[in-house]
Amino acid sequence: MQLRDYVIRRLLVLPFLIIGVSMIVFALTRVGGSPIGIYLSHEMTPAQVAEIEARFHLDKSLPVQYFYWARGVLQGDFGWSGVSVAPVAEVFPKKLAATLELSVASGIVAVVMGLWLGTYAGARRNRPADHITRVVAVTGASMPNFWLAILLLIIFWAQLGWMPIGRSTPEIIALVPTRTGLYTIDALLAGNLVAFGDALWHLILPAITLGYGATAIIARMMRSALVEELQLDYVDAARAKGLPERLVLKKHARRNALIPTVTVIGLTFGFLLQGTVSVEIIFRWPGIGKWMADSVLRGDQATLMTYVLFTSIVFLVLNLIVDVIYANLDRRVELGK
Repeated sequence: MQLRDYVIRRLLVLPFLIIGVSMIVFALTRVGGSPIGIYLSHEMTPAQVAEIEARFHLDKSLPVQYFYWARGVLQGDFGWSGVSVAPVAEVFPKKLAATLELSVASGIVAVVMGLWLGTYAGARRNRPADHITRVVAVTGASMPNFWLAILLLIIFWAQLGWMPIGRSTPEIIALVPTRTGLYTIDALLAGNLVAFGDALWHLILPAITLGYGATAIIARMMRSALVEELQLDYVDAARAKGLPERLVLKKHARRNALIPTVTVIGLTFGFLLQGTVSVEIIFRWPGIGKWMADSVLRGDQATLMTYVLFTSIVFLVLNLIVDVIYANLDRRVELGK
């Protein structure tokens, strides 16, 4: 199947998958009870409660409630956030921008360090460098994010005072016009290098914390794939032709080792986007993760459904992107089969 036809087919199936996910999520949130509590106060009378139930169609059957919710989503109305006391559609882009900036920074750390460590260790199998990388990978994969976050916070913020917490210095970022919601990008677009440096400085600790575990996973996958590739006949043939070891590694073995690693990288970014809760709380990062934690405690179903729907779409799109990249790296792969 041609790449274009495959992408079109996947995009046509995507809406049906999203509808299915939204139905399941809606039903599960309603199992926990009606979201009416987020709209109420102690001073309201039964008549006022009934009025609110009728306004938000909470007095209807579950299928009818889903219909009104889905219609609102298609119109850009995701409901009311009781946590933020504002429409979800108004708050969500701001929270998403903060989490997206942190996830991208963490992903860059994970991909760059993971591929480098994996390649370095795989090319030096069973040597000291390989053993050191293995220790790094094991600790990164087994160490909880919140524990590493607290450790870094105590050392670099509380004890040494070198690193800040939060997303930025308010006085500095206030001078930058908001265009994308990503502070680093907005600062560059405004040509404000001071604001860019400040935003980047605030990113370092949470990005390292979040990216360390992903670095370990990518490094182990890259190392294992590279070791396997270096033992194959085509590598011996390249060496027999007199190619330098650097070219054999770079042009042949590493490219093929990237094929299984790309799948891990794509899914890792999705998990980075979802796994920011503890990191955002500890570093006072005003993103989706902290917002979701507050929403769970308050029973804010509109916010939770928007979050789950968004992350579902992210994973579906990432899977499509990974499949396309996989097919381009390995020409033997036939899309759609």
